[in-house]
Amino acid sequence: MSTVPEPQINRYTRWLAKTRGLHFDATTTEGYDAMWRWSVGDLDAFWSSVWDYFDLQSPTPRSTVLVEEKLPGAQWFPGAQLNYVQQVFRHADAAHAAGHPAIVFQNERLRERGELQEVSWPELRRQVASLAAHLQRLGVEAGDRVVAFLPNTPQTAIAFLAVASLGAVWSVCSPDMGPVAVLDRFRQIAPKVLIACDGYVYGGNAHDRLPVLEGLLAELPSVQHVVLWRYLDEGASPARLASATRQVHDFHTLTADDAALAPRWVAFDHPLWVVYSSGTTGLPKPIVHGHGGVVLEAIKMLGLHNNLGATVDTGDRYHWYSATGWIMWNSQVAGLLLGTTICIYDGSPSGKSGQPDWSTLWRFADDTKATFFGAGSAFYASCLKADVRPKEIVKLAHLRALGATGSPLATECYRWAYDHVPKVGGRDIWFSVISGGTDFAGAFIAGLPTLPVVEGQMQCRCLGAAVEAWNEKGEPLIDEVGELVCAKPMPSMPLYFWNDEGHRRYHDSYFDMYPGVWRHGDWIRILPNGGSIIYGRSDATINRHGIRMGTSELYRAVEAQPEVLDSLVVDLEYLGRDSYMPLFVVLREGVTLDAALDKRLREAIRTALSARHVPNEIFQVSAIPRTLSGKKMELPVKKLLLGTPPEQVFKLDAMANADCVPWFVAFAKRRAGPP
Repeated sequence: MSTVPEPQINRYTRWLAKTRGLHFDATTTEGYDAMWRWSVGDLDAFWSSVWDYFDLQSPTPRSTVLVEEKLPGAQWFPGAQLNYVQQVFRHADAAHAAGHPAIVFQNERLRERGELQEVSWPELRRQVASLAAHLQRLGVEAGDRVVAFLPNTPQTAIAFLAVASLGAVWSVCSPDMGPVAVLDRFRQIAPKVLIACDGYVYGGNAHDRLPVLEGLLAELPSVQHVVLWRYLDEGASPARLASATRQVHDFHTLTADDAALAPRWVAFDHPLWVVYSSGTTGLPKPIVHGHGGVVLEAIKMLGLHNNLGATVDTGDRYHWYSATGWIMWNSQVAGLLLGTTICIYDGSPSGKSGQPDWSTLWRFADDTKATFFGAGSAFYASCLKADVRPKEIVKLAHLRALGATGSPLATECYRWAYDHVPKVGGRDIWFSVISGGTDFAGAFIAGLPTLPVVEGQMQCRCLGAAVEAWNEKGEPLIDEVGELVCAKPMPSMPLYFWNDEGHRRYHDSYFDMYPGVWRHGDWIRILPNGGSIIYGRSDATINRHGIRMGTSELYRAVEAQPEVLDSLVVDLEYLGRDSYMPLFVVLREGVTLDAALDKRLREAIRTALSARHVPNEIFQVSAIPRTLSGKKMELPVKKLLLGTPPEQVFKLDAMANADCVPWFVAFAKRRAGPP
């Protein structure tokens, strides 16, 4: 049975009492609410306390915490210097002396052999230093962009840390992304160096990506150097990637030297990386975050909310299943900032193609002695559907917390976890469900181990995040659905978008509806008990007969039916004609949408929501359009059915399953007749 260390939030509240004379009780909803109100009411005091509590270091003093409380354009910690990598390796010696690795890794090939790989803290530091020295020799300077076409492996973490240590700007795409999607991202930032793998294995199938790399390089003339990691085939020849203006280097050679690591001190707001919006409805937004903001948000979120500590103190091992194209990869790597061992898996979460095995990641968690297991909400729904029972397969003796994000988590998934994941200290395992985003590399709503968990709700608003639900007039709501806004700055909000003249695109993305207030684009209901419910994207909501409803509740009702694997609904509001709401469902193999099932689905929606929300028609489809990060593409389908040309709403290379698009295009054409 897993033992549970004292919650990190309680250590922090004791420290606040001792050093600041502030007294909060984070074990009650009232006490936490008071603490949250302090954290957003006095931003200077709260964020300086995070800096001091986690003992961040700067060779130069800050002149203040926040120059002016304004959005956009808040300036944090002027005068201070730090480096993400400096914070990571502060933990190396103590962790290594206690026998804790920095990274535990497995991919599909290693899993077949029953092996795990460990990267020690000194070895991680050595390889980062070696690669950084070689990149510097190749001419990489602070501010240069270094992009990566890599999967979720230790080599990718090494590459990121090497780039960040130099003050260069990192950006990564997963190697399963199509060339158009990659070019839509990388072309915007004109990279000097590309670090890439030759291919990868997923679902038991090998994917050679050298031909794709050739095509990418032909369209990225700014790239002067390619660093190739032969992940798929050690005998692969990199010569085909070279040209008269471009050199190719071997990743293993560049990480083989002994070198001293000396991360460059940079300003708090020095660019760390460029991440991107989904890119499904136009060119992706190239979002720039800074070293300081990312470090502060990560240590606050992972340390205080996710309850992670240095492994040498707590035994924590942190796993969050993710591809490199999702912001949760950044969160996974950020565990190193706290001195936490990270456990990373590269491969399919459902085993080999055609032979689904949703126990794969649970076995990995058991093998790596993970204490925190995170995944997208869809993963838990798949485990429930497949009737996976982890505690009957493995012991999970060290596991003490689950995490979910990416989409609202169905109530049934909580119950599944409580029934089929081992108890912790005799109680149901703590399920921390969070909601945030790529946009600010953090979370707005999260969990806390000291507060009660209510199925279907997220536990609390994050410390330092002035989150509210607003109506159209900009008035805050309690226990009513409204727009999710953040009314005050956070350090991890974007510095800017790359090549965004006058910051117009940045402003229009978040501040067009409520000037000076961040509008996130989600529907949220903040409950009297301090918890919250996210209802999905506010631009893809159902508005039937004046009653607004997030799509997630309808999905919960529909996908609870055993025949339904996936679903998507859109509400089409036409000028001069009645609203039309179709529901598209993916059914289990061998099941057909007959009159009886159609009736049962309608009844389930009527019972769970209301008669207003019963769809006009239900259609069986082979797949629901999804982004590479697994999100349902409600808005693109909605725009398509409202008459927008398909090429303007679908970026096929930014989709996980572009082959399902033609059906929806044909459906839209059939619907395009006169009213």
